[in-house]
Amino acid sequence: MPLAELADAPKNDLPFLVGGGEMAERIRCYDWSTTPLGPIEDWPESLKAAVRIVLRTPVPIVMLWGPSGVMIYNDGYTEFAANRHPDLLGSGVREGWPEVADFNDNVMKVCLAGGTLSYQDQELTLHRGGRPQQAWMNLDYSPVLDENGVPAGVLAIVVETTARVLADRRNAAEQDRLQRLFEQAPSFMAMLRGENHVFEMVNPGYMRLVGRRDILGRPVSEALPEVATQGFIDMLDTAFRSGEALTATAMPVLLQRHEGRAPEQRHVDLVYQPIRNDEGIVTHIFVQGSDVTERVVAERQQKLLMNEMSHRVKNTLATVNAIATRTLRGAASLEEAEATLNARILALSRAQDALTRRSGEGAEIADVVTAAVQTHDDDRQRFRIDGPGLALNSRAALALSLALHELATNATKYGALSVDSGRVSIGWSVETRDDASILRFSWTEAGGPVVSRPTRRGFGSMLIEGGVAAETAGTARIEYLPSGVLFTLDAPLDAIQES
Repeated sequence: MPLAELADAPKNDLPFLVGGGEMAERIRCYDWSTTPLGPIEDWPESLKAAVRIVLRTPVPIVMLWGPSGVMIYNDGYTEFAANRHPDLLGSGVREGWPEVADFNDNVMKVCLAGGTLSYQDQELTLHRGGRPQQAWMNLDYSPVLDENGVPAGVLAIVVETTARVLADRRNAAEQDRLQRLFEQAPSFMAMLRGENHVFEMVNPGYMRLVGRRDILGRPVSEALPEVATQGFIDMLDTAFRSGEALTATAMPVLLQRHEGRAPEQRHVDLVYQPIRNDEGIVTHIFVQGSDVTERVVAERQQKLLMNEMSHRVKNTLATVNAIATRTLRGAASLEEAEATLNARILALSRAQDALTRRSGEGAEIADVVTAAVQTHDDDRQRFRIDGPGLALNSRAALALSLALHELATNATKYGALSVDSGRVSIGWSVETRDDASILRFSWTEAGGPVVSRPTRRGFGSMLIEGGVAAETAGTARIEYLPSGVLFTLDAPLDAIQES
């Protein structure tokens, strides 16, 4: 019956329903003679008293009366019942909630035998909106006694906790994700608690920085005593008092990373970020940063190299000037001056190359290969690269890189990389020949158009064969097979390896 019609329904003298809200009116107007409870006027006092309690309780309560569990509930329960309300009123619990019939059968059995049941965040599958949904709730069941003290019904307090459970799970998942990020972060991180800056949490990056010492639960001044006089605790105090973040770049720090050894100098970029509670009071300092020692040492080396280069260029220019001046002064003719000057500058260039090679660095062959071909790969795994680790000197690395670039460019224009089906295999191995170790390197194209020998030999071919052979003291060869281009290089290991 719609709620608007309840006002016109006949009013019986049922004082136990007075003040019971909407559900009191529905109970008053319901034809209880169609249920095992019989006409409402004939209900026993124990049932009326229980209904009075149920209707005046703000929390969702449903009472299950008799062996079939006829449902009588209050206004609070209507929200939980949702679109099953008001049809649940007066129906048996098994018929009203068929998807959890077994669960309710057990409730009825236990409580009608005088027992009680309590569940916290009990998960049930309920049909809502035309489909089954997971729901969680706190459930408390207790027996309702009749005039003879015998259990005649069950009082069920139902508080749905689905929203909280799902929120807790989301929060837990987010906490777990943040914890994994914290632990897996390549930078170092720590959480310091209170004005004494007690280590509350540190990630593996921080432990690596300080030498894996036992620092959790200890103040910074106690856990890392060597930093006490290096300005870091003063910075922490300032950040904690002011509530403002402090940063430092490439800040030097002496750390006792290994017991029994001298302190080791590192350089760090860091941020001290104050953390406030709900009242706006600073309670923690979040520490985040990176160990940039290697970067600082690269920068220093680079500065030295730049200074050295500047010095060499100045000396070279001075030398060129002196050579030119002396040559022009002593030459009998312009032709003689030109020839002599060219020869002398060429000799100077060769000497300069030798000096440059002494300060250059080599590279891993796999890195050279990958860097040379990566711009020609289109994410379709066009290249198959395989070979052992091998460090090349700067001359061999440069020559091989230039040759691979030429090969990849030609393959893209005319060879295997010009069609979708084309592939390139790049491989190398170390072999022993005549008691000497030899690098055997190959570039093999397949799946491309039919290859024919070019009609003329261009600069690229000369660079691929002649250049790399000269720089590696080896033998290089290009073969134009019908199935694709084949490039091979045989070079002695002692001529190409980084010393």
